[in-house]
Amino acid sequence: MDSWIDFYDSAHSIYVNARHRDLHFRRIAQDLAAYVQAGGRVLDYGCGEALHADIIAAKAARLILVEAAPSVRARLAVRFAHEPKIEVTGADELAGRPDASVDLVIMHSVAQYMSADELDAALALFRRLLDPNGLLVVGDVIRPQTTAFADALSLLRFGAGHGFFVAALIGLVRTVLSPYWRLRSALGFRRYEDAAFAARLDQAGFSSERAARNIGHNGARMTFLARPTASDTGPAGRLSLTTDCLPQ
Repeated sequence: MDSWIDFYDSAHSIYVNARHRDLHFRRIAQDLAAYVQAGGRVLDYGCGEALHADIIAAKAARLILVEAAPSVRARLAVRFAHEPKIEVTGADELAGRPDASVDLVIMHSVAQYMSADELDAALALFRRLLDPNGLLVVGDVIRPQTTAFADALSLLRFGAGHGFFVAALIGLVRTVLSPYWRLRSALGFRRYEDAAFAARLDQAGFSSERAARNIGHNGARMTFLARPTASDTGPAGRLSLTTDCLPQ
């Protein structure tokens, strides 16, 4: 197992039990749905299992789920085969998409696994695919000072609040002995200070700000909201980053 894609394509145990897995994806889908404008075209890049993508699709005209892990992508295709609004695809197929063809791009809990060049390439792709008045949401960005202990504490709090605290405690021990921990130790996570990540978005042609809270249960991580810069859209054509429809 040489990469994070290999890990997530395997029969891993990152979720401590079925309840954790279900609640994890439900919470993310509910948080993300708050950013979807009615009838919008949404692209979720690195969507993972996306168990509750139907929550997002209910508000959207089209939801494109993009996943690199082949077996995960195959399960998604089966799960949502009868959902006419949902399309499942791989990242390589995005190159042929027309410019300005989506209104919202989501990339949640993916940036930490990307090299600097991979992140820049993804941001350039999003910049091209987004409508001039579109929105990019990047969630779960990790600060340099955020430790594995902080992540573990966040999971335990989530478990305590939703009835799987003991399972979370046992799961953390299991994780330390699993390929996940060995891979995390070997490859690490890419981490960003607030200003450094905002600068990267700026270089890619976005204006951005941090959301009031992160998507999902881990409040120690960051979510950024970004829009194409005014140089392309014009001041009159841009929407404010802070709107009543966004989570506070």
